This record gives sequence, C-alpha cells and structure tokens, in this order.
Amino acid sequence: MPTTRPTAAAARTLCSLRRGDEALVAGLVPGVCLTRQRLLELGFVKGERVRVIAAAPVGQDPIAVRIGTSTFALRRHEASLVQLIAD
Repeated sequence: MPTTRPTAAAARTLCSLRRGDEALVAGLVPGVCLTRQRLLELGFVKGERVRVIAAAPVGQDPIAVRIGTSTFALRRHEASLVQLIAD
C-alpha cells in the first residue's frame, strides 16, 4: 500500500488552531509582502511557541494569539501565513 506525504498545501497554519491550542512556529509562507515582514518583526520566527488565547467564530476575525510575553490580534489571512511544526 503506497504512503502519502503531506503537501505544502496541507501544512498546518496558525489559522487552523482553536482556542487553547499551542504549537511551534516552523516559519512563514515564502514570498515578499508587508504582512509577512510585520509578522517577522512581531516575533513569529522559527521555534517560537504560539498559543491561541481567543478566537472569533469559525471563519471570522480576529484571532488573539500569544507569542513570548506578547499578545496580538491577527486577521485570519495574517494567521494563514504562519506555518506550524507538525506534531
């Protein structure tokens, strides 16, 4: 029976977490955009632990996340740029 490997499209991102979930940041989606640069400046770098503190109902903004000692409100499209280390 063949095994399948997860594709980049199947990678877990911060927007897939629910309230109370924690994960480690694997990195940010490649590309050049101001949002990506802002996330790097806020500390969303490889190896940092991130936790979802609160979230609006599914599909709605914002998501409150804690990284380090700081708490931020992110839009879901911003959170979708943060890739997480698979468990």
